[in-house]
Amino acid sequence: MKKSKFLTDMYKKTNNVTLSVAEAVKFFLENKREKFDETIEVSMNLGIDPRHADQMVRGVVSLPHGSGKKMKVAVFAKDKKADDAKNAGADAVGAEELAQDMEKGNLDFDRIIATPDLMGVVGRIGKILGPKGLMPNPKLGTVTVDVSTAVKAAKSGQVQYRAEKTGIVQAGVGKVSFGQDKLVKNVSSFIDAVQKSRPSGAKGTFIKKISLSSTMGVGVQIDV
Repeated sequence: MKKSKFLTDMYKKTNNVTLSVAEAVKFFLENKREKFDETIEVSMNLGIDPRHADQMVRGVVSLPHGSGKKMKVAVFAKDKKADDAKNAGADAVGAEELAQDMEKGNLDFDRIIATPDLMGVVGRIGKILGPKGLMPNPKLGTVTVDVSTAVKAAKSGQVQYRAEKTGIVQAGVGKVSFGQDKLVKNVSSFIDAVQKSRPSGAKGTFIKKISLSSTMGVGVQIDV
């Protein structure tokens, strides 16, 4: 497919160039699309083999200025916990009936949270939720009795990350409209969180490569 002149020019500007986080963000702001608020995404190539349990990288980070994405959150909870979830802004709350709804294919959610007592119900649809990265996990704070805090955290821009089979971790960390300072802080916070989650089995260089890209732009290599 023939590249547009816009992308061709961007490729020329970034070819064989390594920038700092601040310089990369500035580049995207100077070359932003006028009619579309692009998402800035971070991709990190890690020196791990996720097939080994002691080399898996997974975690969650609360970005200082949120991700800019409107999160749809479903919560498995009953009674008072269900009320807490609704009051915190959950988009869907329930138990068996919610699981049945998801079995029918209604999975238009970005985050699923559950109280520990309902993990038996959630476990029945684990084969559906797992491949989509939606299975609640206590290590990520999505299996909890404090559903109110979990919902608010998800809605405020908390980002989950998990290494793919190739050892790559990536996530959207903000919108071009955030501006220079907010984007730099968000990108730096994400990189720092991944750095701190280095697994015990990782040997040698942990972070091999970092790149920053915009939704409709090119990738820019960051100075590790």
